[in-house]
Amino acid sequence: MKILAVDSSAKSCSAAVVEDKKILGRFFINTALTHSQTLAPMIDAVLKSVGENPETIDAFAVSVGPGSFTGVRIGVATVKGIAMPLNKPCIAVSTLEAMPYNLMSEDCIAVAVMDARCNQVYNALFEIKGGIVSRICDDRAISIDDLADELKNYNGKLILVGDGAELCYNSYKEIFDNIHLAPDNNRYQNAVGVALSAFDKNTMTAEELLPTYLRLPQAQRELKKRMESKK
Repeated sequence: MKILAVDSSAKSCSAAVVEDKKILGRFFINTALTHSQTLAPMIDAVLKSVGENPETIDAFAVSVGPGSFTGVRIGVATVKGIAMPLNKPCIAVSTLEAMPYNLMSEDCIAVAVMDARCNQVYNALFEIKGGIVSRICDDRAISIDDLADELKNYNGKLILVGDGAELCYNSYKEIFDNIHLAPDNNRYQNAVGVALSAFDKNTMTAEELLPTYLRLPQAQRELKKRMESKK
């Protein structure tokens, strides 16, 4: 199966074409440019660079969250817009679940973390052993301190991966002697991981593809607080 995958869940943005888990091509940027400017041209460029087009792609995969609300919406909307007219299947992938595929050469516990602000991270834990990724816990929003308490239960090699990795590492490096920061070139969420994770998932229609948020957007959280304070 040939998959076009995209990730725009955070500051970085990427697109990749993967066939039967072989990477045919990938584009990755990590700039301040908005994803609405960069994602569509990136998809077009990576398809052209590998001699493909949307019609020759078997399925479209996208990271559906958690992550930046705007970034996730852009990625999902872009994939829906490409897949729907072609009646092509889509695959929804957790942003956190895609991250361990950056570390496939390691046997470790992958600690996938994204900065969720307010001293919290979006997080999930995965065991990587012999090139196989196994999920340990569900995606969640958790405080950096609570995550530290949980990680004390693991004696093996812990590797922080994701855009919240450095934030956590700076908090944990004096506490743990078994925790490591993923190398910069393998640290950030990317479309290759989305594609590799997608091969083991069920497909859905473009109409069924939706973002997955672990908490309400900031504006809605503030509105909820104001409404509760008036009760």
